[in-house]
Amino acid sequence: MKIKIITDSCCDLSYDYIKENDLEVIPFPYSIDGNEYVDDFGKSLSYQDFYNELRNGRLPSTSQITVYTFEKIFKHYVLEGYSVIYLGFSSELSQTFNNSITARNIIQEEIPEADITLIDTKSASVGLGAIVFYANELLKQGMTKNEIINWVEENKLKSNHWFIIDSLDHLKRGGRISAASAAVGTILDVKPILNLDDEGKLSVVQKVRGRKKSIKALLEELQRIKEPQEQVVFINHGDCLKEAEQLRDLVLKEVNVKDVVINYVGPIIGSHTGPNMICLVFMGEKR
Repeated sequence: MKIKIITDSCCDLSYDYIKENDLEVIPFPYSIDGNEYVDDFGKSLSYQDFYNELRNGRLPSTSQITVYTFEKIFKHYVLEGYSVIYLGFSSELSQTFNNSITARNIIQEEIPEADITLIDTKSASVGLGAIVFYANELLKQGMTKNEIINWVEENKLKSNHWFIIDSLDHLKRGGRISAASAAVGTILDVKPILNLDDEGKLSVVQKVRGRKKSIKALLEELQRIKEPQEQVVFINHGDCLKEAEQLRDLVLKEVNVKDVVINYVGPIIGSHTGPNMICLVFMGEKR
């Protein structure tokens, strides 16, 4: 049976990569000042314009992918004769994955033989994207559905996500830190280093004073990488390309990796992390 890998737009892979590899990516909806958008990789609202809205004080709101949307897309591929593998955004950060479960159950009531596998990757942004990337490589190599599923389940908690955030304000709005901590952090120029833990939750692991030191601290996490010569390292950014390129150059200088890919952090994650966020993603022994 044919295999179709499906993910959602929180993967933050590039539009070109998605098209070249015929991936089905379900867009998250979001809104800014009452204007509705979908995360379509910068086509309806460019990444630069999105981050400029944030810099101008706009507060975007994000929504879940609906059960109906999942049902429509899953059913389409089932009727086309595909086995579906959905690699989803962490269920600890959104109820969206639960909606995919409901959609599958509805379809299987009507079509009991529908082959739909749902995997909560416990990942976000290009941490999810890295899992999709490697799963797609296995698909291109002719691996079976079960081989791809087994690889994802065995390796999803090896996807290392390391983030730096320029401002603590967005974390404050999300309830991650107190208003007092955010105020002190701003005065002291504190830059938090965050990651996703094994449960798929966002965790502040340390705070560093100054932007340059925070980028250096991000690079230091690369010591966790496993078999770097076989790996693609992913760097995504919240509209701070120059710094992302500087980090790429440091990565290439420090470690012999297969490649480094740079792309934007999309509006779903960017709504909660703000402009100038940088994330570094790679596969390690563990998170």
